[in-house]
Amino acid sequence: MALKVKAVERKVKFSKTDEGVWRYVMSPELYIALSQAKVIKEAALRSGVSQGVMKACWDAAGEVIKAWATEGHSVALPGLGTMRFGLRAKSVENVNDVKTSLISTRRIIFTPNQDLKDELASTAIQITCYDRNGDVVKRVTSADAGTVEEPEGDDNGTQNGGTENQGGTENQGGTENQGGSENQGSSGDNGNGSDGLDMGG
Repeated sequence: MALKVKAVERKVKFSKTDEGVWRYVMSPELYIALSQAKVIKEAALRSGVSQGVMKACWDAAGEVIKAWATEGHSVALPGLGTMRFGLRAKSVENVNDVKTSLISTRRIIFTPNQDLKDELASTAIQITCYDRNGDVVKRVTSADAGTVEEPEGDDNGTQNGGTENQGGTENQGGTENQGGSENQGSSGDNGNGSDGLDMGG
């Protein structure tokens, strides 16, 4: 089993006035989204219970997770890790200025368990390179160290007290962002560039 990644030659701009340079930009190749019915069917086959029983358990677990997470708990997701809600908000000096309008976004924070991180770290990555004309020019299987990015917060799901990203962009394709793309439209979660705290549940 391997993760498939594409490296596409694109013009990268480092400023709005920059003419740009051609770079190979990597991003994961996304597969089709698996439906809930397919996941339930596969889980039922692996567990030996009927699909009806599995669906009832699935639905009940989902309702419990939503209820507890919205009460401020960090909730275990069996075999995967934990999920909790958090938010991004501006910081203020005066307590009288604290109000809900300081909150810029509400967030869902997933913290994977060690088994899931180990599985990702040991999975091979196959890279297919496409030039600016869309032609395949190279295929390679990666030999990276398999380092998995640590989630925000510690293993108990508590927030790390870090400040909100102020102006930088987070590349959601999992690659290091070394400049804006030609369309300048793929910024990540930067909290609207505000000065604030990432406050987990």
